[in-house]
Amino acid sequence: MAINVPHRQLFIDGVWREPSLKKRIPIINPATEEIIDHGKSDVLKRFGDMGISGDIPAATAEDVEIAVDAAQKAFHRNKGKDWAFASGAVRAKYLRAIAAKITEKKSHFAKLEAIDSGKPLDETAWDMDDVAGCFEYYADLAEGLDAKQKAPISLPMETFKSYVLKEPLGVVALITPWNYPLLMATWKVAPALAAGCTAILKPSELASITCLELAEVCREVGLPPGVLNILTGLGTEAGAPLAAHPKIDKIAFTGSTATGSKIMATAAQMVKPVSMELGGKSPIIVFEDVDIEKAVEWTIFGCFWTNGQICSATSRLLVHESIASEFVDRLVKWCKNIKISDPFEEGCRLGPVVSEGQYKKILDFISTAKSEGATILTGGGRPNHLSKGFFIEPTVVTDVTTSMKIWREEVFGPVLSVKTFSSEDEAIELANDSHYGLGAAVISNDLERCDRVSKAFRAGIVWINCSQPCFCQAPWGGLKRSGFGRELGEWGLENYLSVKQVTQYISNDPWGWYQSPSKL
Repeated sequence: MAINVPHRQLFIDGVWREPSLKKRIPIINPATEEIIDHGKSDVLKRFGDMGISGDIPAATAEDVEIAVDAAQKAFHRNKGKDWAFASGAVRAKYLRAIAAKITEKKSHFAKLEAIDSGKPLDETAWDMDDVAGCFEYYADLAEGLDAKQKAPISLPMETFKSYVLKEPLGVVALITPWNYPLLMATWKVAPALAAGCTAILKPSELASITCLELAEVCREVGLPPGVLNILTGLGTEAGAPLAAHPKIDKIAFTGSTATGSKIMATAAQMVKPVSMELGGKSPIIVFEDVDIEKAVEWTIFGCFWTNGQICSATSRLLVHESIASEFVDRLVKWCKNIKISDPFEEGCRLGPVVSEGQYKKILDFISTAKSEGATILTGGGRPNHLSKGFFIEPTVVTDVTTSMKIWREEVFGPVLSVKTFSSEDEAIELANDSHYGLGAAVISNDLERCDRVSKAFRAGIVWINCSQPCFCQAPWGGLKRSGFGRELGEWGLENYLSVKQVTQYISNDPWGWYQSPSKL
C-alpha cells in the first residue's frame, strides 16, 4: 500500500516554499500517458512509495525574485563566513556529502527518473553513478583552487609583483533540459558551487522530480541556506524572468537552439555572460574497413541511447557505398532486436519519449520525410505490442537527400537518417554540411584516417570507433548553432570563475614620474 507523501515545494533559502501563485504542474508518466497517482500507479505498487506526488510546483516571477535575493545573501551571508570566499576545502566537504547521499539513494533516484522521463531503468541507474562521480570530481577541483590562488605572474619590471586571484562570478542561473534531468543539472550545479557561486537551478517542467529530490539531499547534508535554490515551472513563467533578472551574474543554459537564442538576446541587454550547450545533428562516418557488427552496434547506440533524445546523437549515418547494403541490412536486424517496453521492465533498451508534444513532433518529422521521398526502412511509429505510451520504434530512414528536413534538423528522437559516400573527402564534406557542430564520430580500422577525419570535423566533440561516451573529466560543448563554452573538466569550473589581476609596487623608491613640489 502506497504512502501518501506531501507535495514537494520550491526550494528557496534552504527551505521548502509554496509557489507564490500556488500553481502546480501535473506529472505525466510517458509510458502510460497518465498523471502519476499513488493509489493507481502499477509502478508504485511494484516498487513501493518513491517519494513522489502527482504534480510539481510552478514558480513565477515573484518566486524568482525571492530566490535571487536568497542567493545574493548566501553569496555574502556573514562577513568571513560567506560561501563565495570560503575555502575550496569547505565547499568540497559539501559536494562530497551530496555525492555520498546520491550514492546511498541511487535506486530511489533511478526509479524516480525512469518514471518521470521514460528512460530505461538501467540507464537512469548509470546516470546516478555519473551524478555522484561528477560531484566528487568537482569537490577535488574545489580543493585544488586553494593552491592556485595568488599564482604569480612574471613581470619585466622588478619594482612590481603581480598575481592572479580566481573568484566566483556571483549568482548564476542554471537552466537545464529533460533528457538527463539530474545529470545535466549536476554538470552545472557541481562546478558552480565548487567555484563559490550561489545558484538558482531551473530544470525542465517535463522532468523535474529528481532535481527536487536533490534539494532534499542538500537539506540533509546541511548545505548553507540560499547556496542552491531550485525552481520548477514553465519556461515562460519561471525561466524567462530568471534569465532576465538584473541581479543574475551569469546564465548557463542547455536546451534547444531557439530558446538559447532568446536567452542570449535577453542577456545581451545587460552585457551578461552566458554559456550555451544547444542542439545538434551529429554525423557518424563508417568506412569500408570496419567490423560491421561492432560498427552497427555503435551506430545504434549513438542514435537510440536515451530513447534518441540526446543533443549529441549521431543521427546522420554516412556509410561507405561498398558496404552500405550489408551494413543497413544488419542495422535493421539489430533495430528489430531492441527491447521496447515500460522502462521498469528488465532488459528494456528503449522506453517512451518524454511527452505527447515530443511524440507528435517526432512523428511529424517521419511523416514529412516520407512526403519528401525518403524511405522508412524500419520503425516509424508505436510498436504493435504497445497500445499506449509515447513509444516510437527505432526508425531508419534511407533515400535521403541533403535538403530534406530529416537530414538537416534535430529530431530529438529514435530516428536515424542514412546516406552513402564514395571517398573520404566526400564524407567529410557531407558531415560538416550542417548548421550544428556538437559531436561527430568516425569508425575505421585505419587510425591515420581516423586522425585526419577527427581534425577535419567541425565539431566540439569527436569519437573514434565509438559514439556517445562522456566523462566528467573531458570538455563538452560545440560549435556553430550548437553553442559555445565548455562544460565538464577544468573548463567547466572556469565557466563560473572570474580572473582578477593584483599588482603591487614593492620598491622603497618613489615612482618619480612627476617632480615633487618639495624640491621646487
